[in-house]
Amino acid sequence: MDKNILYVAIQAALKAGAEIMRVYTDPNADFEIEKKADNSPLTVADRKSHAVIASMLADTPYPVLSEEGKKMPQEERMRWNELWVVDPLDGTKEFIKRNGEFTVNIAYVKNGSPEAGVIYVPVKRQLYFADTEWGAYKAEDIQELKEGTTIDSLIADCRRLPEPGNRHDNFVIVASRSHLTPETQAYIDEMSKKHDKVETVSSGSSLKLCLVAEGKADAYPRFAPTMEWDTAAGHAIVRAAGGEVYNAGSDKPLQYNKEDLLNPWFIVLPATERRTDSDER
Repeated sequence: MDKNILYVAIQAALKAGAEIMRVYTDPNADFEIEKKADNSPLTVADRKSHAVIASMLADTPYPVLSEEGKKMPQEERMRWNELWVVDPLDGTKEFIKRNGEFTVNIAYVKNGSPEAGVIYVPVKRQLYFADTEWGAYKAEDIQELKEGTTIDSLIADCRRLPEPGNRHDNFVIVASRSHLTPETQAYIDEMSKKHDKVETVSSGSSLKLCLVAEGKADAYPRFAPTMEWDTAAGHAIVRAAGGEVYNAGSDKPLQYNKEDLLNPWFIVLPATERRTDSDER
């Protein structure tokens, strides 16, 4: 996509992260926790983040599909060939727990495929961004873009993903240590037969996809419900880093702006791991 438009998305993610942190770090803040129809939590930080992102992306040519935005009629969405898919605060439960593992997710989707993505981790001040044409990148210790910063100068100051220094001997799977589904355990058992040593790591929100994109993990099997806004930005970053997010039991990638916004089960693999029959569930 146009680099200048992605630059707007990066600015939106950083400014949304600043709004989230104002709530997160205020000792007197009331998170104003509500329950949505699916029983998932919603806080004032979700709403503030959405407002910032929606306002900034309104200046771009593309409509916005946001977890916290207006629910658009399916017939209208089906006419969108290009759009933003946004989760203003991915990992609201992590936010409430104050463990820092929550993110701002913004993805650009074209014809059902995630072509560019931005993920910002406010507590760690880490920024991931990517375009499938020119790669995936990570910036450390960033809260805002300095005056005069361009997308090219930002890239020059970032590390390209995956990072060679993240290579490891163990086969690393992103999975919950304490709440493994039977299907995930079966996948781990299967990989244990193929690799000398299998290690599991755990992380919150879209950071799980970032671990694969960075080269710190070799697989992220997800055999539990997720929505499109949970994965679109991370999927774009994984793709730009050479990997892919496959439908479980298939060699087909996840698609976006579907009639049903619920994702099927999936497996995230880096460039070094290719889909084989033994990976299918």
